[in-house]
Amino acid sequence: LNLTNTLQMAPFTDVTAVVAVVLGLLTLLTALINSGVIVAICTTKKLHLPANYLICSLAVTDFLVAVLVMPISILYITMETWALGQVVCEVWLSVDMTCCTCSILHLCVIALDRYWAITKAIEYARKRSGRRAAAMVGVVWVISVFISIPPLFWRRRSGRRSLQQCIIEHDHLGYTIYSTLGAFYVPMVVILILYYKIYSAAKTLYQKRGSSRHLSSRSLGSQTSVDHCRVSHTFCVSDLSNSDPTLGASVCIPTFDADVDGQDAKKQICTSRERKAARILGLILGAFIICWLPFFLKELLVGLGLLQAPQLLSDLLTWLGYINSLINPLLYTSFNDDFKLAFKKLLKRKEHA
Repeated sequence: LNLTNTLQMAPFTDVTAVVAVVLGLLTLLTALINSGVIVAICTTKKLHLPANYLICSLAVTDFLVAVLVMPISILYITMETWALGQVVCEVWLSVDMTCCTCSILHLCVIALDRYWAITKAIEYARKRSGRRAAAMVGVVWVISVFISIPPLFWRRRSGRRSLQQCIIEHDHLGYTIYSTLGAFYVPMVVILILYYKIYSAAKTLYQKRGSSRHLSSRSLGSQTSVDHCRVSHTFCVSDLSNSDPTLGASVCIPTFDADVDGQDAKKQICTSRERKAARILGLILGAFIICWLPFFLKELLVGLGLLQAPQLLSDLLTWLGYINSLINPLLYTSFNDDFKLAFKKLLKRKEHA
């Protein structure tokens, strides 16, 4: 009844309607794209790999953001007041913090998995399993819960806050520092370091393979040596790709001509592969930082008392962070041929249905 009365009294304008429609479309796209990734991984045997289990878990987390967090935020922004009561407010804020933190930590775990896969390929291949991926996901959820739970204890005890607002409070500086460090700043530093090391390792790897194949092609001119190189090339590509675009993109695929033109062609291919890897990693890191850094910078400055953020700015930065849940499935699947084929099959099934 209270919600109905509030909806009737809400100042609906053309601007409010446009904002609600745009945010609603973003929410729908986030839910659909992440659900598509989940279905593709679950129904395609070729995608049943530990690395993709982590991507599937990320998609589940981002899907929860779209279903449990974003719609209530739209309602809150549209009504310009909170009318769902104290309990729903507590649950919504907790779910919001938990799911968004979990999404960010998933990016950290995926980077860690890729780092081990390329720097300790043989050793990690034995350990890389579905059970290990599940353990990593479990740790991510536990950390996320421990970051989001503390405010429940003091928010419930203090009944001073008006029910007209449902916002993250900044009355505990220690918690603000703890939560922003754990949910964003530490994962961001870890992700930056890991992807830098991944890029450096991949670059070194293909340079070594390119130089070794060049030497072998110069010293051995027989057909047997060429066949051997082709077999070696096939093994290297399949070993590194593993449905992982950031690893596969760094592989150099040289030709086996011993002349100068062949050598120049190899260098061009290596350079293009290196640029592609840098471009993919740049997109992943850029999207993550652009989406979440403004929000957590604002949270830290407000907690330190250095900034008074208006509600409009807070809503804008919050939704910029939510958009990362829409971008994640696009970045982590669109550069991979196995995912592209799986999506095409899903679309064909829908057309037939």
